[in-house]
Amino acid sequence: MTILVIGATGRVGRHVVDQLVNRDARVRVLTRDTAKADFPADVEVVQGDLLDIDGLRAAFAGVRTLFLLNAVTGDEFTQALVTLNVAHEAGVERIVYLSVFDADRAVNVPHFAVKYGAERMLEAMNFSATILRPTYFIDNEIMVKDVILQHGVYPIPIGGKGVAMVDARDIAEVAALELIRRDQAPGKLPMTTINVVGPETLTGEQIAAIWSDVLGRPVVYGGDDPSGFESNMATFMPKWSAYEMRLMAERYVSDGMIPKEDDVERLTTLLGRRLHTYRETAEALAAG
Repeated sequence: MTILVIGATGRVGRHVVDQLVNRDARVRVLTRDTAKADFPADVEVVQGDLLDIDGLRAAFAGVRTLFLLNAVTGDEFTQALVTLNVAHEAGVERIVYLSVFDADRAVNVPHFAVKYGAERMLEAMNFSATILRPTYFIDNEIMVKDVILQHGVYPIPIGGKGVAMVDARDIAEVAALELIRRDQAPGKLPMTTINVVGPETLTGEQIAAIWSDVLGRPVVYGGDDPSGFESNMATFMPKWSAYEMRLMAERYVSDGMIPKEDDVERLTTLLGRRLHTYRETAEALAAG
């Protein structure tokens, strides 16, 4: 049966498609902009978005399994609930949903609370679902690359508790394995939640030290200042979004993103390999 990937043109979604194709799965993607859908020829592309009911219904025709990643937007919750309702209407029961680490605890951060609401819907409507809860994406560091390289400052207020940043490639491979496991199962499988984390829990100071070592010159940590982070973010993104980034940063400072004792072991066993490290990304960004 066909696996539908929603969010296929983003950092994680592209890797999900590649992982599925490499495992000979039949893949369909839903995208607003088909010009960005530069996928292998055997990947079916359907144009539409998550508030386009006709497009969603067309995308779900003949689909048994869904990967759902919806972007952080002002109407993210509506998009998620509409999509899950249309999936249910179409008879799609098998889902891998990309949530976020600590979605059930960080309820004051809008996109965390949204994802927890979608998790509750998956449970209440008896979907056969895997909920993936990734930590902060290492790949997002490209947004602060210039600040690090040009000014010698690591600007994200990570705090001193530590965040186990995760590589998008690791998230995507876990997602693909779960999609195939559910798609090929003879019936509905129990709902499960997987924390998708990085191999090391790093503080702001430790991240700055990695950059110092990679670059061969001092990089300092900018400090635990979520309000200043909000001001910087507001120079290139909507103010509501910058404020949300501040709320997220406040959670990093107060609580961190600290894996459970067996999270890393569970992932390395599932993948059959080690997880990608922060240093790998730092080295790639420095070289690029």
